[in-house]
Amino acid sequence: MIQKIQKEKDFTHFDNDGRARMVDVGEKNPSVRTAVAAARVIVSEETWHLIKSGGMKKGDVLTVAQIAGIMGAKQTPNLIPMCHPILLDGVDLHLSLVREMSAQTIYAVDIIATVRCSGRTGVEMEALTAVSVAALTVYDMCKAVQRDIVITDIRLLEKTGGVHGDWQRTENG
Repeated sequence: MIQKIQKEKDFTHFDNDGRARMVDVGEKNPSVRTAVAAARVIVSEETWHLIKSGGMKKGDVLTVAQIAGIMGAKQTPNLIPMCHPILLDGVDLHLSLVREMSAQTIYAVDIIATVRCSGRTGVEMEALTAVSVAALTVYDMCKAVQRDIVITDIRLLEKTGGVHGDWQRTENG
């Protein structure tokens, strides 16, 4: 019996026969939930300056990527098979140009998404999808100038609400 309980706890998206299933969240109490995710797009100095000056032929990279990220959050259950459709209260996406001076200067677009809802399941996947789609959009809009763009550091920074409570990434985690 203990093994069965442990198995169900560890693998919530599988039934007793090992088949995929969508978790039933109907018995959970609704709560306010938030998730914050981040991503980084590393570009060349030339690409960074073109983004900053508005010189990309496809248009305003940061604005288009911001809109794409919001659209991505709203489409998450259509992209990730076991995600529940969630009525989102809000999606806030912030993109910023970053130049880090170190042994080798890094030029990047940093992306942070904050997603909120009042519901029975969390919005971590929506936040992660938002930053991923925004990062892919930056790549798409800049690929004519630079093909070796790197999308990196897609990660959940924090989440609030729900039965498991609040969580925040630590420096090493």
